[in-house]
Amino acid sequence: MAKIIDGERFKQMICAAAGAVDDRKQEINELNVFPVPDGDTGTNMSLTMLNAARELEKLQNPTLGRALEVTASGLLRGARGNSGVITSLLFRGMAKSLRACSEIDGAALAAAMTEGVQSAYKAVMKPAEGTILTVSRLAAEAAVKTARRDRDCEKVLAAAIDAARAALPETMEMNPVLKKAGVVDAGAYGWIIILDGMMGALTGTVRNFVVNLAKPQKALDMSADFSQFDTEEITFAYCTEFIAERRDKRRSVARLRAFLESLGDSVVVVGDEELVKIHVHTDNPDRALGEGLKFGPLSSIKIENMLIQHENKVKETTVKDIKKRVIAAPE
Repeated sequence: MAKIIDGERFKQMICAAAGAVDDRKQEINELNVFPVPDGDTGTNMSLTMLNAARELEKLQNPTLGRALEVTASGLLRGARGNSGVITSLLFRGMAKSLRACSEIDGAALAAAMTEGVQSAYKAVMKPAEGTILTVSRLAAEAAVKTARRDRDCEKVLAAAIDAARAALPETMEMNPVLKKAGVVDAGAYGWIIILDGMMGALTGTVRNFVVNLAKPQKALDMSADFSQFDTEEITFAYCTEFIAERRDKRRSVARLRAFLESLGDSVVVVGDEELVKIHVHTDNPDRALGEGLKFGPLSSIKIENMLIQHENKVKETTVKDIKKRVIAAPE
């Protein structure tokens, strides 16, 4: 039984998690109705994790500190969408907590998960419960509780996964948008798949993640009906994200965050000494980009029209329904 995690094992855990999310990204996409019903959370989480995995695969027997540094940097630079940025924040906090460690036990892992959750809550302008934030927080709390009596990394991570699984169905009750759709939160589901992938690498086994949702019945197929959401429910049209280099160190990240809040919602801003990652839903992506340019050159610019994304998901859902009816029709 593995009681500690070193750099090479952590590398394996992140790569396994990236593979798990990539394998199941479509399942996650089918749940994505919050904060907007655009059906891309799985894709975004997959691209985010794969970017870190690609960077980690270049390392040979890294120290834990180096593996954490590369993971945090790869996730931040590759973060896509609201869920991707939050995922990067969860690991960024973990990296900050463990930067001086050569190896960790379950107690250090639990403390790192807690710091990751704190980092995510601080960076999100308006944290919403019933999301990846809630499930990651409850998972971290369970990890801390278990670590008080057993410092084995496997047992601590297993406790976190069990708590996250137990909390997942409750996201429907916490979030009215999810309750309307009859599905669990996509980002929360994705986070559990990440943890499960990490556990698989830690133990050398493959853990099949199956959620037993007792209620409501509609949630059992784990797929949202996107047609029940009107485009009018999407307040701001453009999902806008980019990276700004921090050439002008005098610029305030806090002021940038406040400015973006005046432009739209789903604002997440996170940065280090070298760059700032920005995510915002807005009708004025040009103004968001302009403010970012004041920090320095921009890169990884992505602007997507969520109204069109939603319309495409509705069409996709309609086609699926027609196929189901044709298959089910008696001869």
